[in-house]
Amino acid sequence: MTEVTVVGAGSWGTAFASVLARKGVPTMLWARREDCAERINAERRNPDYLGEVELPSGLRATADLERAVAGVPVVVLGIPSHCFRDKLRELGPLLRADASLVSLTKGVERDTLRRMSEVASEAAGVEPDRVSVLSGPNLAKEVARGQPGATVVACADEARAALLQGLFHAPTFRVYTNTDVCGVEIGGATKNVVAIAAGIADGLGYGENALAALVTRGLVEITRLGVALGASPITFAGLAGVGDLVATCMSKQSRNHHVGEELGKGRSLDDIIASMSMVAEGVKSCAGIMQLADQAEVDMPIASRVAKVLYEGADVKEMVDDLLGRAPEPEFLGIVDA
Repeated sequence: MTEVTVVGAGSWGTAFASVLARKGVPTMLWARREDCAERINAERRNPDYLGEVELPSGLRATADLERAVAGVPVVVLGIPSHCFRDKLRELGPLLRADASLVSLTKGVERDTLRRMSEVASEAAGVEPDRVSVLSGPNLAKEVARGQPGATVVACADEARAALLQGLFHAPTFRVYTNTDVCGVEIGGATKNVVAIAAGIADGLGYGENALAALVTRGLVEITRLGVALGASPITFAGLAGVGDLVATCMSKQSRNHHVGEELGKGRSLDDIIASMSMVAEGVKSCAGIMQLADQAEVDMPIASRVAKVLYEGADVKEMVDDLLGRAPEPEFLGIVDA
């Protein structure tokens, strides 16, 4: 069976590696720290991220990047967006000439506004059709525990997507294919921003009607941006769109939801971030999402107000009142007439 290396031993990288190893795929997990790799090998635990989950015996770990990726046909990238480019530059010369890259990272690069697949191709010197993305309603703890879930793997090369589907598909982890890489990535990046808004609504004590309305209107914003950037609107009705959005906005496991909820309760962003051991991607990617929206001349009222709260210290209640006070409009403005 095809050998796979997962670069990044955070919660999602570890969970995804566990799926493959449990299935019997020869899987190596690269960890940034030697002590983390040693504990995974010796104790079958990743104490920093998924300490309560026992990892499969077939999963191997290393802190040696060259050892991890040299000669491996499939390299999965579980690297935070803020250090994605630097790590891909390091990876590029080590990769097998025909290796497939698969990005698990959901975000937009701050300076260039590139999607992660674009950054991977550019920084590693890999043809775009060798880069795939995997996204969906995949909460790491549930996946690591073998609870049922589904995801989508997207690649411009449909045949490559099908091969990866066969490699990743597991008894409790259904994998679907798509060729709309842009749509899958925009869905994964922007849902984190909407999840912060959903957390704010929870923190303010709003009810389920408000939350459902916010999530639904958030999906409209995401779709509007995706369509403007060339994505298919139908992608956002799938796992990487509404599926991922619902899971992230509704789950207490979501780091982005947690940030929003604490903001809604009155805590400062600096205080919230300082108390967290893992990255909430929406905090970093919201600025890039808003720049993309500005360039494409797309209205994103929810995301724009989240940005004001995150970067300008705006009062959360005032931002909600401002959002509710907007003039009414057609439900699918900017989508059906695109």
